[in-house]
This record gives sequence, C-alpha cells and structure tokens, in this order.
Amino acid sequence: MPREARKKSKTGIYHIIWRGANRQEIFHDNEDWTKFLEILKKYKKNCELIIYAWCLMSNHVHLLIKEGNENISATMKRIGVSYVGYYNWKYRTTGHLFQDRFKSEGIENRKYFLTVVRYIHQNPVKAGMVNQPAEWRWSSYRGY
Repeated sequence: MPREARKKSKTGIYHIIWRGANRQEIFHDNEDWTKFLEILKKYKKNCELIIYAWCLMSNHVHLLIKEGNENISATMKRIGVSYVGYYNWKYRTTGHLFQDRFKSEGIENRKYFLTVVRYIHQNPVKAGMVNQPAEWRWSSYRGY
C-alpha cells in the first residue's frame, strides 16, 4: 500500500521530527552534533530556509522551519543524505540511519507556532537530560 502524501502547509512552516532507526543514537559526540548543525546551516543558506527553532537529541531531531526555494521534502532529503554520508563514513557503517522518512506537521497559526517552539525547547527537560532548557547545548533555546 502506498504511503500517504505529505500534507502541504499553507504557511510553509513545519515541525519536523527525524528519528534514528530502531531508536538508535544518531549523535555520539560533539563532532556529530556540530556536523549536523553545519549541514543544516549550509542548506539554510542554499535553500533559503528560515529556521525558527531546533533541538538535537541523541536519537532524534526537532526542527521548526519554513521551506525556502524548494519543497520541504527535497530540502530534508539533502540534509539527510549529507549527514548520513558523514555518519556512515565516520562510523564505517552502511545503510539507513533514520527511521522511515521524517515526520512533519504544518504550522498554520501563531498560537500553535508558539506551542511548538516551547515543546521543542522543553524536549531535553522532559527526557530528563537537563533541569532547564538553557542547560541543553544542542538547541536554539539560548538564542531566544
């Protein structure tokens, strides 16, 4: 059975969630976290994305972004292929790193937008990794 088509956001803003396959870790050290952010920055510029919020967890990623000069699926594919290529080279592995395709939810109003920003920044707190969002180095919270 074919998978359901991704729902297009009227605003072009999406909450993106990417999980490691089988809940595996996708970031093992500072170099991995930094490399993902470098790749994200590269495609932010190249694809003219607007990134409102982000949080990298050990086995998943949250992004709140507005698509730029191409559809969100094409941009996320570029980001994913780049990071997986780096990961597989570094750890001498092959195959899939992420579970399925990324999940996305369209953000259609300001109230929900603010709810998602809070949710993304609270993620490390709810996971018990830190007590306050500002303690988590790998999110955009400190930028706020």
